[in-house]
Amino acid sequence: MDWKSEWKPLVVIVAVFLAFYFLPIDSEGVRNAVREALGLTQWYAREHVLLCLVPAFFIAGAIAVFISQQAVLRYLGPKANKFMAYGVASVSGSILAVCSCTVLPLFAGIYRRGAGIGPATAFLYSGPAINILAIILTARILGLQLGIARAVGAVVFSIVIGLLMHLIYGKEEEDKANKAMLLPDEEEVRPLWQTAAYFFTMVALLVSATWGNPGTEEGLYYQVFNIKWYLTALAAVALGLELIIWFKLAWWKLLLAGLITTGFALAFPDSPVIAFSVGIIGLSVSLQSSPGEPQDWLAQSWTLAKQIAPLLFFGVLVSGALLGQPPDGEGLIPSEWVSAAVGGNSFWSNFLASIVGAFMYFATLTEVPILQGLIGNGMGQGPALALLLAGPALSLPSMLVLASIMGWKKTTVYVSLVVIMATISGLIYGNFAR
Repeated sequence: MDWKSEWKPLVVIVAVFLAFYFLPIDSEGVRNAVREALGLTQWYAREHVLLCLVPAFFIAGAIAVFISQQAVLRYLGPKANKFMAYGVASVSGSILAVCSCTVLPLFAGIYRRGAGIGPATAFLYSGPAINILAIILTARILGLQLGIARAVGAVVFSIVIGLLMHLIYGKEEEDKANKAMLLPDEEEVRPLWQTAAYFFTMVALLVSATWGNPGTEEGLYYQVFNIKWYLTALAAVALGLELIIWFKLAWWKLLLAGLITTGFALAFPDSPVIAFSVGIIGLSVSLQSSPGEPQDWLAQSWTLAKQIAPLLFFGVLVSGALLGQPPDGEGLIPSEWVSAAVGGNSFWSNFLASIVGAFMYFATLTEVPILQGLIGNGMGQGPALALLLAGPALSLPSMLVLASIMGWKKTTVYVSLVVIMATISGLIYGNFAR
């Protein structure tokens, strides 16, 4: 046996063994960290998997099956018009307004279909960061000045980070694009407007199902929240009609799935997630029993789910153990350490705020009340902006998944760019904020 090639696995095994051997399980801190880890993972499973991740997997699978590689290269490839590519990437990401984990299957879908690293990472950042409702809540709760700074910073970040990733990996991306151009053209099965309408319907379903409570009973956002499940049902009906008319699925299969889903919705009116889950199962069964594109769609969605879901759950578990459940949880890293370290406007306070934001998991909108508590405990305005720019766009779970999609090297560069730019932005803003 050549031990020169086996030392890395040996080090990992020994490190894991020693960690468990000396684990102070009688310590209240360790026990609390375990509770926090399991609590955050349970919350994630209940609140995000069925409504956010599962629809995102279906959309990503549809990208792989129904959108030709030539179309992706034309609009988002390394040789595409830069204004068009980055405009499409940033706008489409902001429309979705999803968390750092939900955007991952969609990123994987367009990246593997040939999107350049620049537009793809611009989309990756903009999805969770340019959330209109979150920006409005930031301005309302944390102050107009911070809300404007977050909005401007997020838009600039998505474009600048994408351009920097393109500059760093441009040659490699160009080689990939040249190889893709040698592939035979894929025949367009249906008109572009049908494909666009189909994806619009799926995005509408995802957005309506995940529409968050704005925390106030007034305004347009609350009115939409009040009817979100009716909008979700309307999008589901539209999707069913599109599948029957354009994708030739048997009408009786989708009708049966719809009737069963409606029955569960009427039987459990206070738990719409049950009916939503039944609808997902009905759609999956209908696709699996329909050869051709429908089966391929389900297969691609399942492939992405197998790759991404386990890493996300592991990352959420570790994140909960280290930092606890937001906003009041207590993990292995005491919250008072974080509060004490992010006061003022020094380089280190901004840098630490960026690092904590990058590794901590923020569900959509939760960063606002968390920051409200930290600012009340003495957090500076600069570090607050740094955390807002790094936190929603990154998390430990998302880093693990990104590494499996584009490799650790590119993931490290992307995360470093976000942290560095957030730190610099916080420093600049902190010197002017009042």
